[in-house]
Amino acid sequence: MADWVTISALATAGGTLVLAVATFASVRSANRAARVAERSLLVGLRPLLMPSRLEDGAQKVGFADEHFVMVPGGGGSAEVTDNAVYLVMSVRNAGNGIAVLHGWRMHTDYTPGKGEASALSDFRVLTRDIYVPAGDVGFWQGALRDPAAPEFLEAAAAIRERRRFAVELLYGDHEGGQRTVSLFGMQPRGDGGWFVSVARHWNIDRSDPR
Repeated sequence: MADWVTISALATAGGTLVLAVATFASVRSANRAARVAERSLLVGLRPLLMPSRLEDGAQKVGFADEHFVMVPGGGGSAEVTDNAVYLVMSVRNAGNGIAVLHGWRMHTDYTPGKGEASALSDFRVLTRDIYVPAGDVGFWQGALRDPAAPEFLEAAAAIRERRRFAVELLYGDHEGGQRTVSLFGMQPRGDGGWFVSVARHWNIDRSDPR
C-alpha cells in the first residue's frame, strides 16, 4: 500500500528544490544583466586622452600671470623664464565621456618602457579644473614657479637643452571615477616647437588589460 504521506513530502521537497534552482538561476541572470548594464554605463562615461591630430586647429592657452602661448594640433609648448616654467600640450579625447584633468608629473629622465604609473601622491594637483569634451580637442597646462626647487632646475635645463621629456597626466570621468594615467612624451622639433606623443595608459580604478 502506498505511503501517501511520504510521497506527498517527497513531492513537496522536489517542488521546493526546483523552485530554489529556478530562483538561483534567475538571480544569477539578473546580476549578470546588472553588471553588463553597469559596464555599458561606465564605457559611456569613460575618457581616453591622446595627442591631437596635426590637422587640428591651434589653441591659445593662458596662465594666471597673463602669460599666453599658442599650441598647434599634435604639438605642445615648453617655455622657461626667470620665474616660471610653462608647459602646454594639445590633446584629443578619444573616449566616450568628458575628461576631467586632475594632476600631472613631469619626467626629465624619461626612458621608454616605463612599467607602471607614478604613485598618486606624486602628482601635482591642477589649480583649476580642465575639461576635454568627448571626441573633441582640448589642452593640458602646467607651471613650475619655484626657481630654487630641484624640479624647476631640471625642467628648465631639459627645455633649454631641447631634450625629450615626458609628462604623466591623471584624469577621470566627470563623476570622479575611472581614473586613468596617460604617459605623454614631448619631443623637440626643428621649428622650436614640440611634438606630442603618447606611450602608455594605466587604469587606476579598474584592472589593466595587459
